[in-house]
Amino acid sequence: MKLIKGTALTVAALSFVLIPGCGARHSPKEVYYLVAANMSTNYWQTAVTGFKKAGAEYGVTARAVGPDKYDPQDELAELQAAVAAKPAGILISVSDAAVLTPEINAAVDAGIPVITVDSDAAASHRLYFIGTNNLDAGRLGGRRVVEKLDGKGNVVFFTITGQPNTEERLKGFKDAFASHPGINIVDVVDIKGDTTVAFDRTQQLIAQTGAKKVDAFVCLESASGELVAEAVKRSHDTSRTVVAWDVNPDTLQGIKDGVIDATVVQKPFTMGYVGLKALDEVFHNPPAQLQKDYSSDAFAPYPAFIDTGTSLVDKSNVDLFLSAAAAHAK
Repeated sequence: MKLIKGTALTVAALSFVLIPGCGARHSPKEVYYLVAANMSTNYWQTAVTGFKKAGAEYGVTARAVGPDKYDPQDELAELQAAVAAKPAGILISVSDAAVLTPEINAAVDAGIPVITVDSDAAASHRLYFIGTNNLDAGRLGGRRVVEKLDGKGNVVFFTITGQPNTEERLKGFKDAFASHPGINIVDVVDIKGDTTVAFDRTQQLIAQTGAKKVDAFVCLESASGELVAEAVKRSHDTSRTVVAWDVNPDTLQGIKDGVIDATVVQKPFTMGYVGLKALDEVFHNPPAQLQKDYSSDAFAPYPAFIDTGTSLVDKSNVDLFLSAAAAHAK
């Protein structure tokens, strides 16, 4: 079983994945796949932009596939098709480790390098993981909730159950709450990729008062923040705290408007960009054993984990993120 252990290496420290390609070594016939679910979201479109930018710099073909909604079975079908195409490498976000691990292993056994991104399958044969330290990200968000509630109140989470990254985020929040017994998690809502579930459930919960009043709503994935904030806004109750995830334009605007208190920010562009270059390095300099568990090798040519970084956005710094988003949209 592969575990993410030890100190996470930063992108800056991993210059080997960022070395520019040398003309003759690359070709458009060299094809890399990014496979994920929820591909219609702003988050994954941003990751695709990074993936394709790296592909353009190297002169290789970068293809992004996967269902528009959360559907592990559809993602599995896309992964199987990608494996059948015998690409130079596959970057995959794991929506359900139990569903996708066997095909990840089959890809590696067939000689195709696989690196996980955003959401891991640690027990699979993938080489390593690129993304957020989700446990620390959850702790970061948890400390914000503790601060806003002054250590006491009821909290509801919106998540996608079974997805490794959201499970780690929830654990991080629980870690932050552990020393504050006055904070109670009263519900963990599995939206199953349907953001209307988050909206409807928020409207139901916001009607509760007294000891059952929900003081904070926390979104552990990027899509539900806008609708949770809208439900809270319609209630005209400014005493509720909303913490979102990622930097969707509507989320940033919600912070500007004061409806969303803060959002925990990942770097999907960086994940896609670094991910393709990491696969390229493996393809052109393959290890003697692709299936080897390098996490237990002190002389491994690969890290166990590349941490692409996390930060908290609130009213104090939201304009910086809005400016960055505007610049990249040009």
